[in-house]
Amino acid sequence: MMTFRRAVFLDRDGVLNRAVVRNGKPYPPASVDAVEVMPGAAEALARLKRAGFLLLVVTNQPDVARGTQTREAVEAINARLCAELPLDDVFVCYEDGNSPRKKPHPGLLLEAAHKHNVDRGNSFMVGDRWKDIAAGQRAGCRTVFLDHGYAEERHGFTADFTTTDLAAVADWILTAGESPWRVGA
Repeated sequence: MMTFRRAVFLDRDGVLNRAVVRNGKPYPPASVDAVEVMPGAAEALARLKRAGFLLLVVTNQPDVARGTQTREAVEAINARLCAELPLDDVFVCYEDGNSPRKKPHPGLLLEAAHKHNVDRGNSFMVGDRWKDIAAGQRAGCRTVFLDHGYAEERHGFTADFTTTDLAAVADWILTAGESPWRVGA
């Protein structure tokens, strides 16, 4: 019998590391040297890990397809985050356009869930943009919005919980995750 696990799917830029904000819009850091891990990230993720959650990064990196970033730079940033934080795996969409793997589509979450036998109905998606919340909802997860005040529309997507810091994210997930919950229940 297959055992399904609970997971916290995490966007990368703006959730695990500080995004570079220009004109109210978030961008990834240009290099591994520009990475600044979000305050409290290690402690919040360690608490989730101790509670038995898989920690899976799901990140859009379309700048590679656009030619303004290299795959090697993205992988170096991911490697640094994996070295500093208790992450279990990283899933990256390097494509631009309407790829089913690119958030707001749920492809990355579905891929990660399949690989790690994740029970999506008892899992969470944490992101700082509407695309993250949409992908989480479409994958059947509960959603957490880290609100950094970006100047962009939310396109009608509302998270189950909204906050401004990862400690509050961990608190809410640990409380919400104590009882089973399923989409449509």
